[in-house]
Amino acid sequence: MKSDYERDEFRKQYCLVMAIMIVITLIAGAILWGVSYYVLVMAGLELIFGVGVYVVAYYYVNRAYANVEKIANDMDTVLSGESFVTPNLLEGSVGILYSNFEKVVLMYTESRGREHKEKEFLKDVINDISHQLKTPLASLNVFLDLIADKKLSPEEEKRVTGEAKNQLSRMEWLVLAMLKQARIEAGAIIFERRSCNLLEVFNQASQSVMYLAKSRNQQIICDCDDKLRLICDDEWLTEAIINLLKNASDYSGEGKRIWLSGEGNAAFTRITVRDEGIGIALEELPKIFKRFYRVNHSVNPNSVGIGLSLSKSIVEGMGGNILVQSMVGEGTTFLISFPVGEQG
Repeated sequence: MKSDYERDEFRKQYCLVMAIMIVITLIAGAILWGVSYYVLVMAGLELIFGVGVYVVAYYYVNRAYANVEKIANDMDTVLSGESFVTPNLLEGSVGILYSNFEKVVLMYTESRGREHKEKEFLKDVINDISHQLKTPLASLNVFLDLIADKKLSPEEEKRVTGEAKNQLSRMEWLVLAMLKQARIEAGAIIFERRSCNLLEVFNQASQSVMYLAKSRNQQIICDCDDKLRLICDDEWLTEAIINLLKNASDYSGEGKRIWLSGEGNAAFTRITVRDEGIGIALEELPKIFKRFYRVNHSVNPNSVGIGLSLSKSIVEGMGGNILVQSMVGEGTTFLISFPVGEQG
């Protein structure tokens, strides 16, 4: 991208100034010494000097505009999506201009990257929700057709109605959980981090799943110092722990125990959820936090497989990390750690 407008303007203005200066010199010389050879020599020397000054001045003017044109070309390169190569360090105003341009390029690149990721994430969320809703919606249509035909016995109608209610509950949980996770991963949720009593969080989480555990004759054992505190958003952390407890209950048999414990030291605060369930095979562990991934589809068929993924998003959104350890037939342990340095 090159324009000679500024260069042409420079030439016109310089030639005009030189012409005026030569005319003034001739007039002044004629007045002082009359029309003579010396006046013409003086005007000629002035013209030669002016041409020399023009050559030097034009060199610097042309170089300055060439740098500006290069920046304009680099801008076109960035806008077209191509990679931008940083030039050698320059000094002066052009160097400052390039430095600020690089900052703008960095901001623009990061902004485009975030926009692309957000679009991809939104597309994935929509695809996931639509895919996961197909099965329950199809089931509901079948159930409604059966009820509308009035060919079911009272017991069959009751069973079909109950199954339809389960599918509706599954759809509700799916949509709400997906929306929560989407808001967290998109940065739309700001966690209100404050000093919280960890035992109170444990009690609230265990109470939320107590009915489920009792229906399976399971026992939830809380082990936490009542003085242990954690800088976190207690409501969201409670939800993350509830999902882990539900998972532990689903994959543990009748009469099993589930441990919920907390410990802390100068480096980190750790939350542990451990069960005596069926366990997870080693090759399955890397997939456990993926959305909609389920190890065993025969366990709790109404589960949509998003609870662990949501818990991971919540924990990582508050600056923590979550790991899983498991052995088939011996149970599973989830470890949530919050570095103390991240809690200030």
